[in-house]
Amino acid sequence: MGISAWYMDDDETADQRLPHQTVPPQMVDKESLENLGLLVWENLDGTENDPTLLKIRKDRGYSYSDMIACCPDKLPNYEAKIKSFYEEHIHYDEEIRYCMDGAGYFDVRDKDDRWIRIKITKGDLIVLPEGIYHRYTNDVNDYVRVQRLFVGEPVWTPYNRDIIPEDNPSRVKYVNTFLAGDSLAKRSKPNDKEEEKPNDSLPSTTPVAVTANDSLNGTVIADK
Repeated sequence: MGISAWYMDDDETADQRLPHQTVPPQMVDKESLENLGLLVWENLDGTENDPTLLKIRKDRGYSYSDMIACCPDKLPNYEAKIKSFYEEHIHYDEEIRYCMDGAGYFDVRDKDDRWIRIKITKGDLIVLPEGIYHRYTNDVNDYVRVQRLFVGEPVWTPYNRDIIPEDNPSRVKYVNTFLAGDSLAKRSKPNDKEEEKPNDSLPSTTPVAVTANDSLNGTVIADK
């Protein structure tokens, strides 16, 4: 199916898991997402051995991975947790998610602070840059299974917008890289980045303990 994105409506009373499209819909293209610093890949096969996924991991140095399921059966106190993931926040590192099954929404702020909703489904991989304001929710089916990727030891801590200053270093880095000036900077994909050096080895998927502060939290699973 591939990634699709649109501007959200202003209805804050309706279920967050609904599409929340404007009327008429205002779709957002892939180039616009990339201009905001996001990287997206589509139509992978949903397995951890997909050739495109393995190349991305090697090119971008994603040495760590685990798989999580975010759904009522796997995540204790699911309703409260899914609401906590929906709080606007940033991270001090990239957030990388590869959808292996199910679907969900990442919402990101554009240069005018408007919400853009991005739907990911099986076979989609998305990279959110350090410092971008965002949030996450499942769709109405309440199920997603994703692979989380990271460079080195993972850090999943979210920093909510209402408690961090605008001069937070990660936020300033994001603004200066992607929002400063009249035109938005673009981030190249790996095959355009000559300075990147590939990692020669990729460790196998590693299950880890999940804490309450994790971003896109769920139950870590070992099944393939």
